[in-house]
Amino acid sequence: MFSRRFLTLISSLFICASAAAQYPERPVKLIVPYAPGGSVDIVARMISDEWARTLGRPIVIENRGGAGGNVGVDAVAKAAADGYTIGVQSVSLAINPALFSSMPYDTLKDLAPIGMVASSQHVLVVNDQVPAKSVRELVDLAKREPGKLSYASAGPGSTFHMAAALFTSVAGVDIVHIPYRGGGPALIDTIGGQVQLCFPVLSAARGQVEAGKVRALGVTGSKRSPLMPDVPAIAEAGLPGYAFETWFMVFAPANTPKPVIDKLNETLAHVLASPAMVDRMTREGFEATPSSPAQARTRLETEMPQWAKLIKESGITMQ
Repeated sequence: MFSRRFLTLISSLFICASAAAQYPERPVKLIVPYAPGGSVDIVARMISDEWARTLGRPIVIENRGGAGGNVGVDAVAKAAADGYTIGVQSVSLAINPALFSSMPYDTLKDLAPIGMVASSQHVLVVNDQVPAKSVRELVDLAKREPGKLSYASAGPGSTFHMAAALFTSVAGVDIVHIPYRGGGPALIDTIGGQVQLCFPVLSAARGQVEAGKVRALGVTGSKRSPLMPDVPAIAEAGLPGYAFETWFMVFAPANTPKPVIDKLNETLAHVLASPAMVDRMTREGFEATPSSPAQARTRLETEMPQWAKLIKESGITMQ
């Protein structure tokens, strides 16, 4: 005779499997943990329509900003684990646990990665007053005059900031951090000479570079960007070992049934493999990077301690 507890467990598993097989039966909410207009929001809106068509149900984007993305991600972590509330976040998903003294969720325990979506590069730009014409020359200049140069960021803990912090760490130079409220003001003051350099998102800086308002010394990724094919990667331009990309990942609450995760992953991968989507992303400054849920989790597990080490060594805090 089977115990009542065993029969209850079997019944629950059957119900979950049945529900997953019929998923989705209603619209899916995709939470973007920032205000509209930023890179995470752009990525979400770029994929949502085609993903919805492939999934067979509408995907409704909800912008829920606050605390560097933590408010929106926490809303996903605490949602019902049924696949009807999912989220998208950038590399900040790996950075924030070390950046904030307390977190409302545990990244690895409370979230179930669905898959990677895309990546984008930043670009190291300097104003015309900086005599350095290459990454190597900039590093040499910073070493000769420690603490004299300054870089602008979009705020403490932003990807602008992390790209620059990694640069100063790998190069072993002292460049002063000047935080701004957003990437736009940071780039404007770099152009104006109030600060000497910054690491804006490549797609946002491209027009200013082409107009000659700032000089691009290198892109932050491991390879050149098709948007700026004449600009070398920082690693090839004088700083071996440096690489920074902003990546984007979609995720669900922990304990979301595996068949639901798999269906979301498979339909997303189908969208990202579309030549039209690849072309659109390239034109917008992104690279489609589909992955399995396991590969997405491995990326988190690998990068979280790396960022924790850099943040601790650099003394970066959220103030």
